[in-house]
Amino acid sequence: MKLHAEASAVRIASYGPGYFVVGDRTVRHSIILTFDGAIEPWAPAASADLDEDHLRALLLHRPEVVLLGTGARQAFPPAGVLRPFAQSGLGLEVMDTPAACRTWNVLAAEGRKVVAGLLPIGPPPPERSAPAIPTGAGTGER
Repeated sequence: MKLHAEASAVRIASYGPGYFVVGDRTVRHSIILTFDGAIEPWAPAASADLDEDHLRALLLHRPEVVLLGTGARQAFPPAGVLRPFAQSGLGLEVMDTPAACRTWNVLAAEGRKVVAGLLPIGPPPPERSAPAIPTGAGTGER
């Protein structure tokens, strides 16, 4: 006898500045995760970029619960940006991205119809390049 619906949502394995590891996939941008296992790119790069259309995209999946991870710190969008949620009657749980990732994993494991819009906790670290070797190094030239 099944007591819970099978969860098909993916698990967030880790995250860091500029990336998320979702299931076995590393993504290097903001994402929308859905209860049916979709991982979609999401346009806003930071909480200051959020607009009504970005939040409306979260509602397209007909969730029961919506999480908004706003980066390293919790940042509530302006009231005008929240209009799609006010019109739908569905609540929006705004939290920092680490809390949203933990909450996602719990709700997804329970088989809940959850959708999350997640912004990275910061920009990716700069690419490391090999240190420059001065011309003539190690050859005895001066």
